[in-house]
Order: sequence, then structure tokens, then C-alpha cells
Amino acid sequence: MAIYVVMQPPAGDNKARDAIFVRDSFTWLGFLAAPLWFAWHRLWIEAALTFVVMAILSVTGEKLGLEGAGSLLSLLVSLYVGFEGQALRIASLRRRGWREWGVVEAGNLGDAETRQALEAGEEGEEAAPMPRIVPDASLARPPQTGMALGLTHTPGRP
Repeated sequence: MAIYVVMQPPAGDNKARDAIFVRDSFTWLGFLAAPLWFAWHRLWIEAALTFVVMAILSVTGEKLGLEGAGSLLSLLVSLYVGFEGQALRIASLRRRGWREWGVVEAGNLGDAETRQALEAGEEGEEAAPMPRIVPDASLARPPQTGMALGLTHTPGRP
């Protein structure tokens, strides 16, 4: 099962159907094409920064004659985006005023949307208050007096 973080739009645009579901997992597209993945999700600053860092690492590796080292460092940047890309996306939504509604565990995106809709529907309805349970004193057992050793004592039996 996958974990989805449900982000709701800012207060003025509060509609349940406008929620964004961000899967909390490794993102392969972010690993393979980090700047493009950031640009696709409109994370412009992160896309530009990633592109610049990867370009600097490649150029520095070529200038120093360490092409392998530059490539490995670029691979580390890609790994970081693969592992932390979704968290950066959630942080960007928070900066834009989106609120975290909660977390939903589901097999796929459709199931996650269904579960969120069912849980959000329950919040809208006011639940009936739980009945107050008052114990009947006449049915209570008298307190046991005496000594008990070990596990031999059974409450309610002499």
C-alpha cells in the first residue's frame, strides 16, 4: 500500500475535489530527469537550482579531468531529488498557502481519493453524542477482604 499526503487548497478555495494527492515515495522521474520533473510540478526555483548545480558539477569534472567524479556527484543530486522530491513538492504547496488535510493509505490514487472523500464526508456530519453510561451500584460485588498469595486469588470467589 502507498501513502498519500492530501493537500487542500487555501481557505478561500476550499473544495474537497480540488485536493492534491502527493504520493510519499521515491520518484523515478525525479531521479532520471530532475530539472524537468521540478519544472513539470512548477517548482521553478528548484528546477533552475538543480540544473545549475548539475551543470557546474559536470563542467568542473571535465575541467579537472575527473569526468567520473562529476558524473557521480550529479548522480547524488539526482538521488536526492528522487528521495526528497515529493517532500519538496509538499513544502512548496505549504508556502503557497495549501494546508495538509491528512494522510491516506491506499493501493492506488483512485482508492486514495475514495478514502479521503469518505473520511471528509464523515467530518461534515455531526455525530450523535455517545450515551452516558452510569453503573448500577446494586449489581456491584462486595469488596474482597483477606490475603491472596501469588496467582491463586480470583476476584469474586472465596
